[in-house]
Amino acid sequence: MVERPAGRKPARSANRRSDPGAVARAEGPITRAVVLDAALELIDRDGVDGLSMRRLAEVVGRDPMVIYRHVANKAAVLDGVAEIVFAQLSVDVTDTDWRGQLRSIARDFRHLAWAHPRVVSLLVTRPLATPLGLRAPAVVRPLEDILELLTRAGFSGADALHVYRALFGFLYGHVLNEQQELVERPEETDEVLRLGLYRLPLDEFPRVRELAPVLAGYDGAAELERGLDILLTGLTATLTDPGR
Repeated sequence: MVERPAGRKPARSANRRSDPGAVARAEGPITRAVVLDAALELIDRDGVDGLSMRRLAEVVGRDPMVIYRHVANKAAVLDGVAEIVFAQLSVDVTDTDWRGQLRSIARDFRHLAWAHPRVVSLLVTRPLATPLGLRAPAVVRPLEDILELLTRAGFSGADALHVYRALFGFLYGHVLNEQQELVERPEETDEVLRLGLYRLPLDEFPRVRELAPVLAGYDGAAELERGLDILLTGLTATLTDPGR
C-alpha cells in the first residue's frame, strides 16, 4: 500500500542564505528557467500550497520584484512547473512497436509522477485550464509526438487522437489513484483493519469487504501494466487495424 510522502515544514526566511541552492542562484544570473527550477524545488518540498511569490523569491535568493520580471504571477509559475516536468517526457516517434512505445511512455510518466508527487495535480489540471494552442510547446509535444508515432504505424489521425486521449486519461487516473492508496493502521496484518473497512457496514459494502486482501496488496507498477494490457488490447480490437 502506497503512503503519501510526508511534508516538511517551510524554511524560515531568515535561513534562506544557508540554503546552498539559494546562495548559488543569488550569485548567478536569474532567468525564467532558474525561477521555475526553484519553484519545482519548493513544491517538491512543501507542496503547491507552500508556494508563494514571496517564498519563491527567498528560494531564488532575490527580491520578489526580480521574480516578476520572469513570471507574471503564481498561475504562470504553476504552468511553468508543469511545463518543465512534461519536457522530461520523451517519445520515440521512429519506434515501429507502437504498443511497446506507449508502454514506455506510460512507465516514464509514472516515474515522473513519483519523482515529483506533489506536482501531479498540476500535470493533470494546469494544461486543461488553458486552450490547446496557448499551452507551452513542451506540454503539447507529447500529443504531437504520439500522433506522429501512431500515424506512422498506420492509424488515421482521428484514431491516433482517440488512443492519446485514452492513454493519458488512464495515466492521470492511475497516478492520482496510486498516490492516494493510504492505510489507516500500517502496523496491522488484518486487511480490513489496515484499510479501515470495518467502518463500512458489511451489508452495504460486501464486495468491497470481500476484496480487502486485493486492495491491501496494491502494487502500483503491476496495476499500471495490467491497466495497459486492458487498454492496448481494447484499442487493438476496436480501432482500425493499422496493419491493413
